[in-house]
Amino acid sequence: MAIDPEALLAREPIVTRQTLAERDVMLYALGVGAQDLSFVYEDGLKVLPTMATVLAYPGFVWKDFDLGADWRKVLHGETSVEIHSALPVEGELVGSTTFGPIFDKGADKGTVCYVTREIRDAAGTLVATVRNSSFLRGDGGRGGSSEPQRKPHPLPDRAPDESVTLETTANQAMIYRLSGDYNPLHIDPEVAKAGGFDRPILHGLATYGVAGRAVLAALCGNDPARLKRLDARFASPVFPGETIRTDIWRESEGRASYRSSVVERDLVVLNNGYVEFA
Repeated sequence: MAIDPEALLAREPIVTRQTLAERDVMLYALGVGAQDLSFVYEDGLKVLPTMATVLAYPGFVWKDFDLGADWRKVLHGETSVEIHSALPVEGELVGSTTFGPIFDKGADKGTVCYVTREIRDAAGTLVATVRNSSFLRGDGGRGGSSEPQRKPHPLPDRAPDESVTLETTANQAMIYRLSGDYNPLHIDPEVAKAGGFDRPILHGLATYGVAGRAVLAALCGNDPARLKRLDARFASPVFPGETIRTDIWRESEGRASYRSSVVERDLVVLNNGYVEFA
């Protein structure tokens, strides 16, 4: 079985519903290493903008919905979150997930498929849009868009304006997975070894959440209402317990770029980051 690009593009949206509670908000914050009381304490609780990645989450669509892809060869390429209105601390949420555009890289390389999830509250108000790209390494040569794929956001060729360094903990992935991503790659040593790692790796979206905390502190004074968009491309995995440094370049008003690296290995883990903020 293989993917059918035309069928994916024509597929009815995957609709998911979630009853969000304060506990979910605090658990997510702990999963990305937050300790600021405004994100982990019910008195004045605020939602980290990157939590949009797990809200009304449909699961690992390439496996859970039998879309024809060789899910064992799927890699997460990019994530973009746009915040349209304040993320709620609690309440009913509805996600609508659609597919496309799709870019065929060739039978020997694979296919890149973009997946978009719009998240609305009980009143139907659009609160966030989450866009992910998946690299389907086992599904090339199936056809796709004739348009060129969007180029990565370029980073300035100069020293960063500021850097924020944040630690992760040895049990970071164990906590983060409780927000909904139960891929055993992040907790089971045997599964990690089968995947080519000597131990479980941190979820890519947990790394993204750590970088989001750094950007939020540096550019928005830790005020979630000021962060409007956060994009990143995944470059390399992080091991729980490593230190993540996020370098930030201020560009035009309300615009910035960023890149995150693991300090211990001097290795870029998130690249071509783009931020819009108030």
